[in-house]
Order: sequence, then C-alpha cells, then structure tokens
Amino acid sequence: MERRLSAILAADVVGYSRLMGIDESGTLQALNRHRCELVDIRISDYKGRIVKLTGDGILAEFQSVVNAVACAAEIQRSMSARNENVPKDERVEFRIGINLGDVVVENGDIFGDGVNLAARLERIAPPGGIAVSASVRDQVGSRLNLGFEFIGEHSLKNIRQPVQVYTVTFVPPTSTRLVAQNRNTCFIAVLPFTNMSGDADQDYFSDGITEDIITDLSKISSLHVVPRNTIFTYKGTSVKVKPLAQELGVRYVLEGSVRIVGKRVRISGQLIDTANGDHLWAERYDRDMTDIFAIQDEITHAIVGQLKVRLLPEEKKAIANEPTANVEAYTYYLRGRQLSHTWTKSYLQLARRMFYKAVELDPDYARAYAGIADCDAAIRDWSPDDVPLRRILDMSARALELDPDLPEAHASRGLALHQSGQDEKAIAAFERALALDPNLYEANFHYARFFFMRGDFADAVQYFTRAADIRPDDYVSPIHLMTAYRSLGRMVDTENWARLGLQRAERALNLNPENSGPAHRGALALAHLGDAARARDWAARALAIDPDDIVAQYNLACVHSVLGDVDKAIDLLERLLPNSSVYHIKWFNNDSDLDNIRHDPRFQKLLAAAMTQRERIEKTGS
Repeated sequence: MERRLSAILAADVVGYSRLMGIDESGTLQALNRHRCELVDIRISDYKGRIVKLTGDGILAEFQSVVNAVACAAEIQRSMSARNENVPKDERVEFRIGINLGDVVVENGDIFGDGVNLAARLERIAPPGGIAVSASVRDQVGSRLNLGFEFIGEHSLKNIRQPVQVYTVTFVPPTSTRLVAQNRNTCFIAVLPFTNMSGDADQDYFSDGITEDIITDLSKISSLHVVPRNTIFTYKGTSVKVKPLAQELGVRYVLEGSVRIVGKRVRISGQLIDTANGDHLWAERYDRDMTDIFAIQDEITHAIVGQLKVRLLPEEKKAIANEPTANVEAYTYYLRGRQLSHTWTKSYLQLARRMFYKAVELDPDYARAYAGIADCDAAIRDWSPDDVPLRRILDMSARALELDPDLPEAHASRGLALHQSGQDEKAIAAFERALALDPNLYEANFHYARFFFMRGDFADAVQYFTRAADIRPDDYVSPIHLMTAYRSLGRMVDTENWARLGLQRAERALNLNPENSGPAHRGALALAHLGDAARARDWAARALAIDPDDIVAQYNLACVHSVLGDVDKAIDLLERLLPNSSVYHIKWFNNDSDLDNIRHDPRFQKLLAAAMTQRERIEKTGS
C-alpha cells in the first residue's frame, strides 16, 4: 500500500435530510448544479482530485495544503453569492473540513487518521464555513488573504488526541486580532439598531451608530465581533435571538434602537446571553444629539464591563479616539458616506457637498477629507476637466496628516496615487489600508479597480468579491466581477455574477428610480445573460434618466458590443471618448466587454486620437 502526505478536504451539505424532506427533486437538482458549475471546477482549478462522492458528501485530495484552503474559500464565497436571494430554509450550504496528514492509498481511495480527522472537522465547521486543524493553519500562515480564528481544543470521535481547531475567516487578521486567538475570546453580534424615527431617510444615522459600535468593539482583542457585512443581512427582518446566535456562532447579542426628535436622541440597548436568555445589561439614553459620542462610549464600556473583558492600554486609547467631536459634522459625514456608495455622478456630487459641510463644521475631520478625495476621484470618470488631480492628492494627504492610522485615508491616498500614475506607492497605500481594516469597503473596491485597469483579473476578482461581500447592496462589484471572469474565460462564474449583479441592480433601481447607475449596469448584466430585449429596454431607461451620463454611455456601448451591435457601440464611444480621462481610457484597454469591436479600425482610430488628446491636455493643462 502506498502512503503519502496529503491535504484532505471533506465537505457535505448542511441539513441535507431536511432539504430532501422538503423538496427531494429540487434539492438534488440544486446540488448537482452546484457540483457541476462550481465545486468540481474549483477542485480541478486548484490541482485537486475528487476521491469519492457520498450522497451529499465530497472527499478530495490535494498535494498542496495552500491550494486546498484557497479552493475551499473560493467555493464558500461563491456559494454565498449563489444563495444571496434564496430563502434561508431552501439554501444548499456546505460545511468543509481540511486536514494535513498521512494517508493510505488503495485503488484510488484514501484511508487513515488524516482522512478521519478531515471528516470530523467538517462536522464542526459552521454552515458556509471551513474548519481546519492546527497543522493546516500553520502551513498556510499568511500566504493567502485569509485569517484563522481559534475555536478551542476538541476531542473528536475516533481521534486519539485532542485537536486544536481553527475556522477560516475570509479576511486576514489585523495585529490586534492575532491576540484574540485564545480560549477566552467572547463571541458577540451587534444587530442593526432599529430606526424608530418614523422616517426611512434616518436609516443612515441608526446604521452609522451600529457600525461605530461594531468598530469600537472590534478594537478589543479578546472580543470576536461578527462583521458588518454579515450582520446587516438581518437588517429589517424579525429574528429570534437564540437561533440567530447559533447560526452566527456567538453567545452574546446586542440589540437596540435609535429615535431622533428634533435635537434630541433616544438610544436603547440590551445585551443578551443567549446561553440562558439572561439580559446582562439594558439601558435607555435620552440625551441631546451632542451627547451621541458619549452614549456610544458608554455602551462600549458597559459591554466590556458585563463580559469582564480586560482592555489593553492601546485598546483603551483606540476606543477613546473619536473621529470628531462635532455631532453635526458626524451626521453630514454619515449621509455623505451613504450617498457615495451609489457610484453615480449626481449622488457623488451630493455626497461631496455633505463631506465639505462636515469639514466646514470640523476642519480636523480626517474621514471627511478622505470622503472628498474619494468623491473627486470617482467624479473624474465623468468630468476629468472639472477635478484636478492635485486637489485629490491634497485632500487625501490632509486626511493622512490628521490621522496617519486612518484606513479610509490610506485607501483614498492609494486611489489618488493610482490616478496620478504612481502605482507602486498606490499599492503600498492600499495594502496599508487593508492591514488597518480588512473590512473597509473602499479599500477593497478601489484596489480591485486598480488591478482591473492593469489587466490583473485574478487579483481584481479577489478584492471585488470581498467588496461585494462587505456591502450586500453593492451592485457595481458583481458587474465588474462578471467582466473580470469573462476575461479569465470562466463563463459559469460570469453568468453567476451577472445574475447577482442584476438582482442587486433591480433592488437599487426600485429604491431610487431616478438613479441611472443600476439601470445601465443592469443592462450590461442582461446582455451577458443573453437577454437582448430586456438589455435594450434597460439601456433606454438609463439614457432616459440621464442622457449625458458618460459612464452610462460607456456601459451601454459595452452592452451593444456584447450583443453584437457594432455600429451602435462605436457611435456611443465616438461621443464619449473625447471627454474621458486618461484613467478611464486605460480601463477600456482591458475591458473584455469591448472585444467584439476591439479590432474594428474605427474603434482603434478614435481610441488613439482620444488618448493623444487627453494626454496633451493633462500634461499641458490646456
């Protein structure tokens, strides 16, 4: 018998018997589709070998443990995207366990303790998650853009020695999170605070309060806090706390509400121990709006006190460091941040005005300066002559000057440096932003665009996927992922992200029918899905909303290119290219959506002319 050291991946479907009881035929079809379109392809991509299939189970072998973990992470990320609009009780979700160990090989099958341990790890992995042994964690280290959370030492059936078990997190741990990998970690979820003001437009404020409390608690090394992107999937839903805690793998849950009346604010909160249902702490604050930061601080310290957490000196300092003391500036900043995520010129201009107002109220508000820089950099896609690069560089530099450890400032600096052609410095800035906050949407999104423009589609996919995970309302990243995967020749992934992008764009368009952004991006998704009639309808709607939108015109040129309408595509490009920035024109060079017209002499001629003209203007300023 042959023996060898292998990485073993074991996977099965969560609640398979229950799913089969509900809909046997539908469950089998869904499982087979996921295997054919995703799992089998990924295992092959990462040089793995499927050893056997057992009902809902999969056993695979890899010669590289890094490949095994990377493969598992990509499967789980893709399954999360596939399940986004599937009712929770109908989702096909995998648990995955990975071990590195000695195996016995016989007639193509593998046996031994190494295989048994992988199977045991799979059974304790969270739904949609990955559990690994300490040997896997040690071998992978920091080679992947992933982190590991220690969940204790487990005595597993038929395994002689207790095993140290880690779960894989889809972002790398920061230096403070490394301290948290011990047995005393408290696991807590902060549910989105409910807006009780009777005005949906005030959601941005209750969401901001929730995010700031999550941010403060995440600075404490002995707390594991469920990240924003996961927790906000429960916003606006009625949940039972104990089942929710089990689903998220936490013991403690903080829930609350916010009501604004004039210049007064009422914030209520309660901390629940879901192990026994006890309310460890509850409080209601009726204060002036100017006390909002003091309330957030009191809530954080109340939780720390109830959980008997010891704060390190640097953690006390980090929590006490408020971004601004001016609550009106804070309110304008929150509104600006919400508007900036729409990625449409009119909304970006409004967001910029909000950030400028925040700076006017507090000239030392670093985050607001970073917001201005981000808006200006994005607006250059529409109006390059209206936004000088020097202003973007100055605003991002000011943000860094005020707060050298602000991740938003480093992300803005990276974008500004990239637009000014200083790519090596831009990489350092983006990497610094992600080291400070791996969950920062702006850092992941702008870094992904950086790689896309360079034609580095594999790296672009990694960061666009993370951005799409962080913000479930982000319809732009899925559309970019659709195109990036098309460039990589992975058509199944192209279609999957097109469907998700279309679903999110449709939701966004229903919420804001005056916004052309989801209309023209949804049209592009429909073109990729082969629905030409609806793609043209959505394209016409986008132009009706905003006929002068340069980015809309570009995306609609891509729509016509994908559909084979060569003349329409080139007509649109002839109108928009002379008004595009060098930054934007470089994007065209790597966009596979234009492949159907790329070799047309008319396209090549107008692209060369536009590039020459734009470089002259930006070099001479005239």
